[in-house]
Amino acid sequence: VGFCRKLSLESAPKSPRIKTMEYLDKYIPKEYLALKINYCKKRLRELPRISMHEHKVNGILRTRVRVDNHRFNLTSDNGKEYFRSMAERDELERELRVYEAIWDYYYKTPPPEYDPPQINRTLKTNYEGQAVLNKEFFDSLKNDANEQFPKPMIYPFNGIQYRSAAEQSIAAFYTEMGIPFKYEPEVKLIGMKKPQYPDFVLYIPELTTCKFHEHYGLMSLNNYIRDIKLKCGTYTDAGLLLDQDVFFTYNTEDQPLDVRYIAAKLNAIVYGTIIGSNERIENLML
Repeated sequence: VGFCRKLSLESAPKSPRIKTMEYLDKYIPKEYLALKINYCKKRLRELPRISMHEHKVNGILRTRVRVDNHRFNLTSDNGKEYFRSMAERDELERELRVYEAIWDYYYKTPPPEYDPPQINRTLKTNYEGQAVLNKEFFDSLKNDANEQFPKPMIYPFNGIQYRSAAEQSIAAFYTEMGIPFKYEPEVKLIGMKKPQYPDFVLYIPELTTCKFHEHYGLMSLNNYIRDIKLKCGTYTDAGLLLDQDVFFTYNTEDQPLDVRYIAAKLNAIVYGTIIGSNERIENLML
């Protein structure tokens, strides 16, 4: 054995970049920002400390991943898995610096400290079954699945045609926030003969759960208002909590949708979900 040289992640073989949010000049809703900060801290505590070293063995230079006193070749299963963990740690540390910089810019007190809980909410799909609102459920949903009603084809965003300027703005907001969502996916709910197509189904990775977002923009129509009442009952019958699992936004001709309204709703569902899951967390956030 000749020498051992420690490597940085930048000098290592490149892996697919984990998505990050670089929003130093953008606003992120307060409770959602606090969730992002605490999620980064939690994941960093969970991930092992990993480094990479170059070893010359019998004149042959080899790169290995080091965890505690163990070394693994990059081509091994363990080596690949630890390298992915090392890349995740590097990205989380960068994200945390960005989020904390934004928090310091907007707020003068330290963010609340808590461990983001893993939420296990369920949706009743029929009288015998239910679906857990997790990533597997989210991934199973087909995006833009509603073909029952034609679209005006004048509100495009990221390759999808939305039904209104308000829905287009909502899609842009969630995209900017880095929140995965499906637009008008097909969902089966207990008591309904036909599939339902909620406007947006979000996945909040930091809470491992989905949220339903319905937007209503024709509040002057009586039939539309009756549909809202029916949907509220349908969602509650399926086991969803209003303003926590499913929430609603509105606009009228006299009152257009403001993205700050969506930000306030996002804050509310994040805060409500967190404090509803653990009394200790509730006390920390007061």
